[in-house]
Amino acid sequence: MKIAFDAKRFFHNTSGLGNYSRDLVRILSEYEPENEYLLLNKNKSERGKDILERPNVHFIETSKGNFSRQLKMGKDAQKQGADIFHGLSGELPLKWDSKPIKKVVTIHDLIFVRYPQYYSFFDRKIHFWKFKKAADTADKIIAISEQTKRDIIEYLKVPESKIEVIYQGCHHAFKEQQSPELMETVKEKFKLPERFVLNVGTIEDRKNLFNVVKAISGTEIPLVVVGRKTKYYQKIERLLKKNKMEKQVLFLEGVSMDELACLYKLADIFVYPSFFEGFGIPVIEALFSKTVVVTSNTSCLPEAGGKDSVYVNPDNDLDIRAKLKFLWENESERKRREEKGFEFVQKFNDEPIAKELMNFYQKIL
Repeated sequence: MKIAFDAKRFFHNTSGLGNYSRDLVRILSEYEPENEYLLLNKNKSERGKDILERPNVHFIETSKGNFSRQLKMGKDAQKQGADIFHGLSGELPLKWDSKPIKKVVTIHDLIFVRYPQYYSFFDRKIHFWKFKKAADTADKIIAISEQTKRDIIEYLKVPESKIEVIYQGCHHAFKEQQSPELMETVKEKFKLPERFVLNVGTIEDRKNLFNVVKAISGTEIPLVVVGRKTKYYQKIERLLKKNKMEKQVLFLEGVSMDELACLYKLADIFVYPSFFEGFGIPVIEALFSKTVVVTSNTSCLPEAGGKDSVYVNPDNDLDIRAKLKFLWENESERKRREEKGFEFVQKFNDEPIAKELMNFYQKIL
């Protein structure tokens, strides 16, 4: 079988959609090696270089010209004799020739419809048009959570029979045991406190760091935050200054994947009270790292967290505070939940996901 992918995000996105794209191609090429995997894009980058070195993964340079991704990439895949074209980020090419090819699209979330306040009017219109067009064109849609599946049915008016939920995994660094030397180096490099709570994700309104900072105000609990700063960071900064908390919260940037894996393992608790997610990969990164999770009782987060994570109302900083303090002060409860969470998260391992994807492709053909 020859499967072609829209590899724009594979080569050019550092986080979310890029990680999903690279992980999907990596696990398929490893666990289903008898197929050919074609990565279509105008150019390559250093990202995913190790995956491209595999004998069954090939880079295909797409036709030149404006809007070639929309107008030429589909036909380029057909010229290569691909059986399936898979759009990995909610989009599919608009033009195809008469050669038979099955079309699949992964839709991660419809946050732009649910929370329009986070997007400009123009972005909302463009996103909706692209996603609706892709959903209508596709033979089958992959939703990355039951929550996203419900949203696709409701907002894009797609029949349920056209959608399959296939969860995503996470980078293998979180499943490995980093060396004690690297753990020590990370502690020293970032001047980490002896114990801390960790938060990972872009520092933006939807991720709700403001309520985490409010929750630890007046406690002795140190917080370490890893994520790109947006304008929303200024709101956090004002809160820290007002409550004299500048030394209690540590912001880290430029953290490598291996360093991040160490941070998860060094943390006592991972906190992620996002208002809404399509899936919430940081939750499973924490569970694979054997770190207890405090996350929101909304959207898909209980799907990612399982029954032994601790759930909070993301709007209620007092709820977040009570649950953080309880876990912070109860080592035996943390350990119990870490072990149970680690058992639960095995379903997001590479091999079961690769098998599900391959069964999905075979059914379409």
